[in-house]
This record gives sequence, structure tokens and C-alpha cells, in this order.
Amino acid sequence: MQLIPAIDLKDGKCVRLRQGRMDDETVFSDDPVAMAGRWVDAGARRLHLVDLDGAVAGFPINADIIGRIAELYPKVEIQVGGGIRTSEVIQTYLDVGVDSVIIGTQAVRAPDFVDDACLEFPGRIIVGLDARGGRVATDGWAETSDTDAIDLARRFEEAGVDAIVFTDIGRDGMMNGVNVEATAELARGIDIPVIASGGVTNLADVRALCAEAGAGISGAIVGRAIYEGTLDLAEAQTLADSLTGG
Repeated sequence: MQLIPAIDLKDGKCVRLRQGRMDDETVFSDDPVAMAGRWVDAGARRLHLVDLDGAVAGFPINADIIGRIAELYPKVEIQVGGGIRTSEVIQTYLDVGVDSVIIGTQAVRAPDFVDDACLEFPGRIIVGLDARGGRVATDGWAETSDTDAIDLARRFEEAGVDAIVFTDIGRDGMMNGVNVEATAELARGIDIPVIASGGVTNLADVRALCAEAGAGISGAIVGRAIYEGTLDLAEAQTLADSLTGG
């Protein structure tokens, strides 16, 4: 199981938000490229980059920074989310060296876009599903729909997406533990990998997720915990490797 450091980009800086609120940010670095290097040096094999400005604008704002990270660390897998709404944006990111793009709100608003993207960019599309109480949320988590997260994940699995990033909104950035039960339930409901997101705080969370690796949880995005020091990335990845065989 991979521990995947999150680097959220806003105004050219590395920040973390609480529960997705753009007005509740903590700046952790003015140099996101150096921060990426820190996590790679600590053993990260994959990075989760989010263009928060792009999510608002609807087109890439921090693509240059993302491209520099991809260029410096070609052996590290890069997945990018934030404002992925057209095939042109997907192509832009793939052209700068990104391995996978994450389609979030647009996947819920226009599922056919995911169908087309999977055909045009096979093996490069991940869907991000954000849920509250098992129901899918959109628009920066401001709205909760009546759509069941597992049902929607199955629909995207059939479309050919490579994986699902599943975020429990109530846990994201709050440092109060990951929702292992909901993540494992989703993973058992589909056959493609699920990447957990939101609430990973300490080694106990890592152990709990690794215990459900057999359900299909392939990784976990880690954010505030590694920035604030409640989780040591190198130690956590070593533990995950020992529990799941790498």
C-alpha cells in the first residue's frame, strides 16, 4: 500500500485546507517543488497534486509548478486533480509529465465526460468521489446529492477508470482519523483500486487501512498529518510495506 503525500497548490504555495474550505488554509511552504523533494526523499513513490486555483478557475493555473515536479522526479508517479473539465486540460497535464488525472465534480455533473476521457486517455483517468454519509458531494463539498457513492463508483468502473480516490468529507483535514469502514465498503463494492483520502492522522490509521488492503484499498493520501508531524512518512511507508508486502 502506498502512502501518497498531498501537495495542494494555491497562489503558488503549498497549503492545506480544512474540509475543502478555501478560506480555511494553512500555508506550509512557499516552495512546492522543494516540498515534493522532501516527500520523495522520505520514500514517496507517488504524489497527489491539487491545483486549488485551477479548481476555482476551471483551467490549469499551477501547471508550470506541476511540470517542474514531474520533470525533477520522473520515477515518481504523479496524479493531479483540480479543475479537470476538458480533454484539453487532461492533455496539458499529460504533456508536462503527469501520469494520471483525477476528475472530481465534473464526473458527477457530466458522467459522459468520464466515458470519453477513458476512451481518449486509457489508463490515465482516476475519478475522485467525495462523500458525506455515503452520498456524493460536489461543488467544493457545498452540495450533497442523493447519489450513492458505491453506485456511482460502479458506473465509472464500467467506463474504464483506473482507480477511485474516495474522500470522507467529515474527516478531511480534521486530524480525527480515517473512515476505514466507509472506504473498505466502497472498495469491496468495486473491482478497481480505491485510494483513501481524508483523516489519516497516525500509524494506527495506517494499520487500520492496511488491514483492509485485501478489500481493494491500494493507497492512502496523507496531508496535514505529515505536515504537522503526527505522522512520519518514511516510518508510515515502511510499516505499510511490512503489512501489505509493498
